[in-house]
Amino acid sequence: MALNYIWIGFFLIAFVVALVRLIFFGDTEVFPEMMESTFSMAKTGFEISLGLTGALTLWMGIMRIGEKGGVVAVIARGISPLFTKIFPEIPKNHPVFGPMMMNFSMNFLGLDNAATPLGLKTMEGLQELNPKKDTASNSQIMFLVLNTSGLTLIPVSIMAYRATEGAANPADIFIPILLATYFSTLVGLITVSIFQKINLFNKVVLAYVGSLTVLIVAALFYFQSIPQEQVTTISNTVAAVILLGIISIFIVMAMKNKVNVYESLIEGGKDGFNVAIKIIPYLVGILVAIGVFRASGALDFINDGFRLFFEFLGMNTDFVDALPVAWMKPLSGSGARAAMLETYTNFGVDSFPGRVASVLQGSTETTFYVLAVYFGAVKIKNSRFAATAGLIADFAGVIAAIIISYIFFY
Repeated sequence: MALNYIWIGFFLIAFVVALVRLIFFGDTEVFPEMMESTFSMAKTGFEISLGLTGALTLWMGIMRIGEKGGVVAVIARGISPLFTKIFPEIPKNHPVFGPMMMNFSMNFLGLDNAATPLGLKTMEGLQELNPKKDTASNSQIMFLVLNTSGLTLIPVSIMAYRATEGAANPADIFIPILLATYFSTLVGLITVSIFQKINLFNKVVLAYVGSLTVLIVAALFYFQSIPQEQVTTISNTVAAVILLGIISIFIVMAMKNKVNVYESLIEGGKDGFNVAIKIIPYLVGILVAIGVFRASGALDFINDGFRLFFEFLGMNTDFVDALPVAWMKPLSGSGARAAMLETYTNFGVDSFPGRVASVLQGSTETTFYVLAVYFGAVKIKNSRFAATAGLIADFAGVIAAIIISYIFFY
């Protein structure tokens, strides 16, 4: 529903802005430029979708190898002690922990399509424990906010889009996204814990969260202390080693569990191919709307407003051109994706705004969509502070994404 209003708004606002430019400023080029943008962006959307087919086919195949090899089960066992502490209202060893951990594991590996059914199953299990059936329980809110914070190990789709657009190294955003999503998740966890009065100073929680935080902060300090050329070289090398290492682990675990690795690759690859084809109308539709919005001058007007504000604060404003991704993402995943691709088209996939847009896309989540789907599935009417906590986590992800992008790419 949100995307419907966004799409309508882009066109109607663009038309009004263009009309003002024509009538009051005599700009006779604005409407022809808007018309031309509809054709050019439709062509761009189609070409991107076709180019995406190969990358998605490969990575969805690799993910299927990991899924069948038991990687998800290993991750679930690893995070079990932490979950019993941050979900104190769920009885120990309750069956709902099963789909919940599988859901987080799937999201962590970038398997969104597989994660959603498990998430809905988790919500049903939590609803059985919920004493007020029309009001979100503490456990449901914690689960959804951690979901919307979007901690992801492998940002498959973003790397695939960057490869399609001709990025020199599509995986160079891997580590920045991992770092930014960690801060988003951490802020989401802290926010909900404050609302729910959960003790995060428990030794189990500190062991997990504290050790990860120290490791990530140390990494950021290290990257900030070395020249930009070394940051790029080390980041690219580490990202490549980690990604290829993960693929190797997937293969070894699949072999250990007597999984036919090649057949799993092909099976998952077919899903990737289908996804790439299915997104064509969605991508073309929203790209055309954003293209018209930009051609009318409306998007530049908004960005210039942000730029003036940040200049007034004495800040560097090179990141402003990527901000449409940030304000689109909580409302619509496809809208934010299109904003990212539109940034690639206008500034270049390896430009600073292009890289910031990539990290923003990977470090935030479609908060309102997730809340609507998950709460709607169990008929929750009163979401309490879920939206507030989710948006706070998203805001933290945006801030972290911008700062980390400056450390790695500026």
